[in-house]
This record gives sequence, structure tokens and C-alpha cells, in this order.
Amino acid sequence: MSLVDVIVQSVVLISGLAGNPFVVILIGAFGAYLGKLAVENIPVTRRFIERREAAAREGGG
Repeated sequence: MSLVDVIVQSVVLISGLAGNPFVVILIGAFGAYLGKLAVENIPVTRRFIERREAAAREGGG
């Protein structure tokens, strides 16, 4: 099974489930969780966050 087949099956499954609001909420929560993990684990984004926090401490605090 090629990667395209897997992607197409996933899109069809998600579009079929998108009519149920509970599934949409679960997918959104899972996506937010994955996004949070990605931001914490990518070094470039971690540096951006550390700079913002340092600037907030110096200027606002």
C-alpha cells in the first residue's frame, strides 16, 4: 500500500466523521496537543518562546 493510498483513506475517514461535532472536537484537541509537542521539541521555536518570556520579564515585570 503506497503512502498516497494511506493519505487518501485518512482524508475520506476524516471527512466522513466530520459531520459529528464530538469527533471534530476530539480531532481539534488532538491537533492542539500535537502542535504543543512540536513547539516544545523544535529548538528554533523554543528559542523564540524563551526570548519572548525574557522580554516580558524585563519589560513588564
